[in-house]
Amino acid sequence: MKIYHGSIEVVEKPEIRESNRTLDYGQGFYATSSYAQAEAWVRRRMAEKRVSEGYICAYELDGAAMQQMNTLSFDNPTEGWVDFVMQNRTQRGYVHEFDIVYGPVANDRVYASFALYEGGLINKQTLISELKAYKLVDQYLFHTEKALQALTFLEAKEIKL
Repeated sequence: MKIYHGSIEVVEKPEIRESNRTLDYGQGFYATSSYAQAEAWVRRRMAEKRVSEGYICAYELDGAAMQQMNTLSFDNPTEGWVDFVMQNRTQRGYVHEFDIVYGPVANDRVYASFALYEGGLINKQTLISELKAYKLVDQYLFHTEKALQALTFLEAKEIKL
């Protein structure tokens, strides 16, 4: 399966990097099966860093290798997915034991709904119902060095502003 990562640099050898912010599934290397989502990620990063070029890196994901790892998968927004995303986004120092996590992207628009839930303005079932109304793209988190071994770099396409 082909997956993509948007970056301001060519990433031939993905790494587990610590972020200075909380992320949906924790620390690690993020990718998606959606080329459009990877492009949105790289364009956002280009704007943040005020650079005029970035890259969409393509990888082959070895499904057989992935089957040998400790994975957590969410096909759509569920109570378990909401709980997992909230733990990663709100509990400082939260670390999970999964090599790979797969599921929907809680992007900025979706996170506004999470903020309503976190503030007690809507309940979990209302949150899930609202999220199911959105067309959510997917994301993969490669959380461990072992997980990164399931990726083979294919190519990088340059993106310009």
